[in-house]
Amino acid sequence: MTDTPSLDVRGLAYAYPDGHQALFGVDLTVARGERVALLGPNGAGKTTLVLHLNGILTGGLGSVTVGGLPVEKRNLAEIRRRVGIVFQDPDDQLFMPTVREDVAFGPAAAGLRGPELESRVHEALDQVGMAGFAGRPPHHLSFGQRRRVAVATVLAMRPEILVLDEPSSNLDPASRRELADILRSLDITVLMVTHDLPYALELCPRSLILSDGVLAADGPTRELLADDVLLRAHRLELPYGFAVPSLPSLPSLPSGV
Repeated sequence: MTDTPSLDVRGLAYAYPDGHQALFGVDLTVARGERVALLGPNGAGKTTLVLHLNGILTGGLGSVTVGGLPVEKRNLAEIRRRVGIVFQDPDDQLFMPTVREDVAFGPAAAGLRGPELESRVHEALDQVGMAGFAGRPPHHLSFGQRRRVAVATVLAMRPEILVLDEPSSNLDPASRRELADILRSLDITVLMVTHDLPYALELCPRSLILSDGVLAADGPTRELLADDVLLRAHRLELPYGFAVPSLPSLPSLPSGV
């Protein structure tokens, strides 16, 4: 069913083996095609939440479903296809001799071969503007190009949700803009974990604030970032001099109307 949300989290609570409680009953829903930013200070539980989305972490209370499929041991292969995570450091994902081999790795492991595999690789590289780099060694690329290839390795699996961990970190302004253009062009659900509040405002109409393992706010990104008291309460800061653009005011009606 098309109205089934991409992500549904209910009552998710998790404590690590050392006793540290990282999540306290988190509830959230992300609709298909939404672009949502997950904001919060270090130690808020963002990584713990993300690692539950594809079953890397399990054993807590509550439930997670992706496109209606429960994140359970029997479903993990399909869940990990549906939830593609792009790590902060692209070198954590790029390990093959060429860009093409890196992007082909996941689909090949899933059983794709021949023309179908090559088509999938070309499609993913084309989506990130890297189709001309298929034969290049990843370590010969710039940092921004490697990040785009890392995104392509995930897109090649045709996931339900693209999860990005600090996607703008260490990017120069041009690479940052190029990645933003790519993310806007994708017809896919995006969950972006970031400390970069202007990037969240640029790309994600909706934001969630996770703080001390609790979902502290959920609303339009512009409204949340314009709330100085809310940001200070959860150790979030806009760059010095950055002003959240105000919403355009409605034209006033003529007198007597």
